Amino acid sequence: MSTRFSQTETGEGLFEPLSQSLSVSEASALVRGQVEALGTVRVVGELSAPKLHSSGHFYADLKDETSTLAVVAWRSVAQYWQTVPQHGQLVEIKGRLTTYPARSSYQLQITSLQLAGQGALLLQLEALKAKLHAEGLFEGARKQAIPYLPARVGIITSPTGAVLHDILARIAARCPREVVFAPCAVQGAEAPAQIAAAIIAMNALPVHQRPEVLIIARGGGNLEDLMAFNSEAVVRAVAASDIPTISGVGHEPDVTLCDFAADHRAATPTAAAEAAVPVRANLLGYLSETQQRLDQIIQKNIAQKQQNVTMLQRMLPNPERLLTQANQSLGQLSERLQIVSRNILQQPSTRLAALQRVLAAHHPEAPLQRGYALLWRGTEVVSATSLAGPIEVQFASGRRKAMLEQ
Repeated sequence: MSTRFSQTETGEGLFEPLSQSLSVSEASALVRGQVEALGTVRVVGELSAPKLHSSGHFYADLKDETSTLAVVAWRSVAQYWQTVPQHGQLVEIKGRLTTYPARSSYQLQITSLQLAGQGALLLQLEALKAKLHAEGLFEGARKQAIPYLPARVGIITSPTGAVLHDILARIAARCPREVVFAPCAVQGAEAPAQIAAAIIAMNALPVHQRPEVLIIARGGGNLEDLMAFNSEAVVRAVAASDIPTISGVGHEPDVTLCDFAADHRAATPTAAAEAAVPVRANLLGYLSETQQRLDQIIQKNIAQKQQNVTMLQRMLPNPERLLTQANQSLGQLSERLQIVSRNILQQPSTRLAALQRVLAAHHPEAPLQRGYALLWRGTEVVSATSLAGPIEVQFASGRRKAMLEQ
């Protein structure tokens, strides 16, 4: 026997027997009637995954420790908000509960929304961020430069999902490099320890295996999904890495503490791959342009040197003329040498002749040629007192004996 859930005048529901079965639509209508009968309610919770659609409608989940409630604000309400509510904010929502029969779900249609305070996760993250910032882990001075053309790229992410495939495809398309992959969980209770361990393991690899840049990545998600990259263990491992790090966590609006600690923050995992390697075609183009510039510089230097050689050639005298002048100088020097040599050779002869003439003029027998005679008495007679007895008289033509008387 079928039953029907009806409502009394007091609003209390009760089951009463039905005489016929209900269609799905009728059952959904009964449920919707009971839900909407609650009227306007106020609900406090933490916003998760808020999204303002291009149509102007606002969608989000409202969470507490154990439950999740879908909420929606139609454009007629959301257009008057000065700011769009953010993920993790604790809010108080006033609205009406209704159902969505097509999915057998229910939601809270917002009529007004106001902040009730920051969410617990945001408060926790702000406290950790302030602590790590005070230690200098986010300082720009400690960040390392990303190498322009790394030989090896390290990747730390989940082995499943599209992120790894997207990064590998992007690296292969831009500039194929050797890849070192460390699989790990990127969500859940085990994720922080696995991510931190992967970073430490990458740094501990031998030099010939160690990557020169490290990509830490995962896809987008709400705050709870990204909490592994807000953990203190992961942030400290990133900050302590000797390998330059690129954080590619989530999508453009998502910001984690890992982004602050990394040497470079990319908006998406794909952008992280683009930051890790250059475009090979651009690199080849740059090399080609550089080669052309070098060739131009070399050719310019060669032309300049040739001009200098030509100028020096013009400044140099004619070699034949130099040889002729040298020959003339050599001939003159040869003549002078001959003259000097003759003079040098003749001077001793001339001096000898002169000395001979002087010697001849002073020779003791020289006066004999002029008619004088020498008297000898054993020796030359030089005194008149010795002129007695036999003597010899020497003439120019010979000697004669004589006897002198006193």
